[in-house]
Amino acid sequence: MKVVSTTEAPAAIGPYSQGIIVNNVFYSSGQIPLTAAGEMVNGDVKEQTHQVFKNLQAVLKEAGASLETVVKTTVFIKDMNDFGAVNEVYGEYFSTHKPARSCVEVARLPKDALVEIEVIALVK
Repeated sequence: MKVVSTTEAPAAIGPYSQGIIVNNVFYSSGQIPLTAAGEMVNGDVKEQTHQVFKNLQAVLKEAGASLETVVKTTVFIKDMNDFGAVNEVYGEYFSTHKPARSCVEVARLPKDALVEIEVIALVK
């Protein structure tokens, strides 16, 4: 088991890792719209989703993976009415490669984020 950590994404805000690699599979922790400096992006759900993908790309790169090697995502959104907007941004990052996905509405996310995404990816 290998811990993945990068300064290009926000540090964990609790007792967990940004990600873990086991048997050439990368499991990310959920990424919320914090900048690498730990500042919350206070924009709308689209702006927040773009920041989440920046964070995911950073931890995937550190793991030796990429969005193209993602096999499964889980999307947590504060309001299912934002599904279309989140899906629009999501589609910009997964335009040709479409991993399996779950999307659920949750009562509340850390730091009152509007969106959180975690991924499972194959390591190159």
